[in-house]
Amino acid sequence: MDAISVIRTKRDRGELTPEQIDWVIDAYTRGEVADEQMSALAMAILLNGMNRTEIARWTAAMIASGERMDFASLSRPTTDKHSTGGVGDKITLPLAPLVAACGAAVPQLSGRGLGHTGGTLDKLESIPGWRAHLSNEEMLNVLDTTGAVICAAGDGLAPADKKLYALRDVTGTVEAIPLIASSIMSKKIAEGTGALVLDVKVGSGAFMKTIEDARELASTMVALGTDSGVRTVALLTDMATPLGLTAGNALEVRESVEVLAGGGPKDVVDLTLALAREMLDAAGLKDADPEKALADGSAMDVWRRMISAQGGDVDAPLPVAREQHVVTAPSTGVLTRLDAYDIGVAAWRLGAGRARKEDAVQAGAGVELHAKPGDEVTAGQPLLTLHTDTPEKFDYALKALPDAYDIAPSGTAFTATPVVRERIA
Repeated sequence: MDAISVIRTKRDRGELTPEQIDWVIDAYTRGEVADEQMSALAMAILLNGMNRTEIARWTAAMIASGERMDFASLSRPTTDKHSTGGVGDKITLPLAPLVAACGAAVPQLSGRGLGHTGGTLDKLESIPGWRAHLSNEEMLNVLDTTGAVICAAGDGLAPADKKLYALRDVTGTVEAIPLIASSIMSKKIAEGTGALVLDVKVGSGAFMKTIEDARELASTMVALGTDSGVRTVALLTDMATPLGLTAGNALEVRESVEVLAGGGPKDVVDLTLALAREMLDAAGLKDADPEKALADGSAMDVWRRMISAQGGDVDAPLPVAREQHVVTAPSTGVLTRLDAYDIGVAAWRLGAGRARKEDAVQAGAGVELHAKPGDEVTAGQPLLTLHTDTPEKFDYALKALPDAYDIAPSGTAFTATPVVRERIA
């Protein structure tokens, strides 16, 4: 078998055979299929799709490329969450310790930024000393002693996905539903969690722009998880507007700590609690009260132990960008739209994301929001603050923002979109 014949099959809208899928995933993992060949295949999949049989086999091949973990030794039930990526989506940071404080074990394998969307590991690495990479033994120990761990997938866990994940980020193929579904579910199934809650974003700042595409992705992943014996449920959540008031790495860590301290933006708190309830219910802990655990400080206690267990200094100041630029409101009225995609692109251009898989990110870079849709604004007041260590990036970031917001006359009625739009089980 050879890569060119596999690429041509999908290029010509054919169905890949199980043998073709098994071979190309294995050969790519071993380096026999080059990055440029897998890029061509990924683009063909983006353009021509895969059916359910192909997606299931692709996912199984990704899992088979590495090892599978086992948390049977833990005394707590395991439950995990995965987001398909958004702008300002720092939910994992307060969510994992919150669910652990309620009695579950949360083995949270997270990733880095993809395109305009932020990455949980990039955010947490802005905490001095924090380590994303743990051995399986270290991961199990942190999970056992603190109840939650957030880390990178080990090299032995779905290594095919690790290679393909980075490739998709820089080849314009992130949005391919079959590749998103198989990427997420191969890691989660191999991870060995007993239950999984999927946060499938929908809107301008998400990879799924329409509710129909979000439903398709959610349904695909729920089916993959359920068929593999993992209790799986999905929430479709709004990503037309950035979550919270920050988009960037250290900026979002700071906001997450505010949530754990009992404050923080309402949309972040509401979504954190909604996902926590789903995770606890899926783990058989439906009587647990996450709102109480957030209010009484027990979630913050788990956060501090979890970060410390991975080498992080929870009391150290977070990095701050050396330069800021303020964008002011051009008129007085009601802010009716703040586009998540445009804000995400601006944050990415400021240094919060990467253009190539080898690129580093700036810990302090990003965008701070001073108003959300529904708020009254006054001409000249700060609307956004851009943060970066490299001021020459401001002009490029500002080019993403002319159409990022709408301001209607004062008194204009505004109805907010619910943060949770649908549930699929």
